[in-house]
Amino acid sequence: MRSNNEDAVFVGDRLLVVADGMGGLPAGELASEILVQALREIDDLPDEGEPLQDLLAALATANEQIEAAVADDDAREGMGTTVTSLLLSGDRVAALNVGDSRCYLIRGGELTQITRDDTYVQALVDQGVLTPDDARRHPQRALVTQAVQGGPFRPAGRMVPVQAGDRFLLCSDGLSDYVEDEVIATTLRSYQDRTVCAAELIARTLEAGAPDNVTVIVADVEAA
Repeated sequence: MRSNNEDAVFVGDRLLVVADGMGGLPAGELASEILVQALREIDDLPDEGEPLQDLLAALATANEQIEAAVADDDAREGMGTTVTSLLLSGDRVAALNVGDSRCYLIRGGELTQITRDDTYVQALVDQGVLTPDDARRHPQRALVTQAVQGGPFRPAGRMVPVQAGDRFLLCSDGLSDYVEDEVIATTLRSYQDRTVCAAELIARTLEAGAPDNVTVIVADVEAA
């Protein structure tokens, strides 16, 4: 329903990235694109066994570039972007997140959210003020508490062991704000073909009447 798309995405040999820009047209689009371009260079580097450090270094570079872009044009003040990213290294992945774009893992049919939203409503859930279902319907559910905007932030990173048969989903909040986790899990389990599965997730989003941009990556772990 939006005339412009502020999401940016990259799928490489080892690297997956989804970024959701903010700050209005055209600043949000620029911020997410800057971030994706900075991170995608990792995909061409040899695997030195430090994937989380590689992601953090690239994210710091992106943050500096966004700061410089804002300094060049006052109209870009406040622009920024979320990011969720996975970088494969051997039999594990580094997962990095800032904002409310998400990464899920489905293993043995069970869905797990492996990132934590940096949002106002997630803080209320953590405090026991809201239930997860309440948070999904809260009018301020899209209010992020941090993003990559050229200033200080604290990215969340973790290492996740992987095994053949694991399926990952990376998505912007255009999916997760409007489609319940149970529906996401059922869709991920029901369609073996990744392209078909991604298309079905987009279809569920449109059926829910989501007004936002939506981007999804479906990736399967296979034996080398």
